[in-house]
Amino acid sequence: MTALLEVEDLSVHFQTVRGTVRAVQDLSFKVERGQTVALVGESGSGKSTAALSLLRLLPAGSARIAAGRVLLDGRDLLALTDRQLRDVRGSQVGMIFQDPMMALNPVYTIGRQVAETLRLHQGLAGPAAEARVVELLRRVQVPAPEQRIHQYPHNLSGGMRQRVMMAMALACGPSLLIADEPTTALDVTVQAQVLTLIDRLKAELGMAVLLITHDLAVVWETAQRVIVLYAGRKVEEGPVAEILTRPRHPYTMGLLRAAQWQEDGDRLAEIPGTVPSPHAMPPGCAFAPRCAMAVDHCRTAPPPLRTLAPGHVAACFRAEEIAA
Repeated sequence: MTALLEVEDLSVHFQTVRGTVRAVQDLSFKVERGQTVALVGESGSGKSTAALSLLRLLPAGSARIAAGRVLLDGRDLLALTDRQLRDVRGSQVGMIFQDPMMALNPVYTIGRQVAETLRLHQGLAGPAAEARVVELLRRVQVPAPEQRIHQYPHNLSGGMRQRVMMAMALACGPSLLIADEPTTALDVTVQAQVLTLIDRLKAELGMAVLLITHDLAVVWETAQRVIVLYAGRKVEEGPVAEILTRPRHPYTMGLLRAAQWQEDGDRLAEIPGTVPSPHAMPPGCAFAPRCAMAVDHCRTAPPPLRTLAPGHVAACFRAEEIAA
């Protein structure tokens, strides 16, 4: 049986006044039915760009998908017409955007915005649509949904707005949910509630989840597989338990150390340096300028992805030494 989602050699480029930016390069991965796969990395690693490109939601004009295929149940989404892709968005693939305040329209009520998805994909309108919206809001644990449908986004807290986004994304029972930093700007308690809710709805609806996050604690609690991105490229992928306990790439190791409290004065260990400018990428491994393990070869040739264990790959010339 084929995977629900198969991304093959995806490359996304942006045209800027300073030249072409290769935001995502040769990215491949799969998401199985009922599985949660996490994309992790620092800001600027290409996580959100990769997620938006799956549904061709990148800004027109400046961005283009230079290569690759995105197969949903064997159907290439990148080969669809705009009309065909609109039928897929919302019905087969739902998406929770990073900032619900920006994603929700401030001049329309919550009820109208959720009902729009039902009207477009299921032909529901009037009292039937309103009843369904109330049911959806109740399902994502929005209190007093009969009153909330008449309110506007600014009337709701950040956590409630995120729940409304979830209701919109799940309205038509999609087989895949893309969640782009769904807990950004939420306090810790609300973050936990939102993540628990996503996990419960995934089990109830039997859908798969592609989770974009920078929080490794979230990955540990919710995902089965994790893909680590750096400067637009996949540097490591594997089962969550193995990646987070036996990382084989120095960048993944740095992310893990940065997320842990150190014993000497409760200081956090940082990854030195910054992500390289997309206009001035180093010729070899993009992480080499920040890597304490880098050797001359790392600075002259990009390391290929190598299989190190079943289902576990990493792009590092010294991966075997790390595992030793």
